[in-house]
Amino acid sequence: MKPLPANVVLYKTTPEFNHESVPAGLQRNHTTAAGVWGRIVVHEGSLRYVIEEPEFEEHLLGPGNAGIVEPQVAHHVAIDGPVRFCVEFHRSMQSA
Repeated sequence: MKPLPANVVLYKTTPEFNHESVPAGLQRNHTTAAGVWGRIVVHEGSLRYVIEEPEFEEHLLGPGNAGIVEPQVAHHVAIDGPVRFCVEFHRSMQSA
């Protein structure tokens, strides 16, 4: 998992989701738009962040251990139990 680049800025945050309210689309493979980075922030509990390409990776995320989503890379989250999290979206300062 790559780090969030230094030249991106936060522009939007999802509502807080939990194990009952997480949208089905986040649990299926999907991507962000070109130039958009995501940061999965877990407030309580844990979830699995699965990166499908270019190489398969799986990360257990929890409070203090955010998942970084690269632009246009297929990924999903897997919910294994109680969790509260949100997703922050970042983009280059040039396009902000």
